[in-house]
Amino acid sequence: MSQILIIDDEEQIRAVFREMLERFGYEVFEATNGEEGLRLQREKPADLIITDLIMPEKEGLETIRELRQEFPEVKIIAVSGGGRLGPAQYLDVAKKLGATCTFDKPVDLKDLLQAVQSVLK
Repeated sequence: MSQILIIDDEEQIRAVFREMLERFGYEVFEATNGEEGLRLQREKPADLIITDLIMPEKEGLETIRELRQEFPEVKIIAVSGGGRLGPAQYLDVAKKLGATCTFDKPVDLKDLLQAVQSVLK
């Protein structure tokens, strides 16, 4: 069973992603920010990380950069609703830092599930 770590400061988004992913047989862990996500990944490495980009304490771009340094093989899906610059620029930078794929919020759950299944093949 593949393990997935969801890093997002919005509880509702984590809950929706978790419910869908567990329904399809994935083991899911949650973190509320990048700092907590990195700690969890160090303790029990996940196969895939789904991370928001705009979060308090440690935002997603910095988190992706650190994940790539410590866990170069982990798959990363970045999601963003924007911020001041809009989601496109943040998601472009996330790709350059090593995100496997990216999604604008609100995320279409069917598309997210398809991406998860594809990157975990």
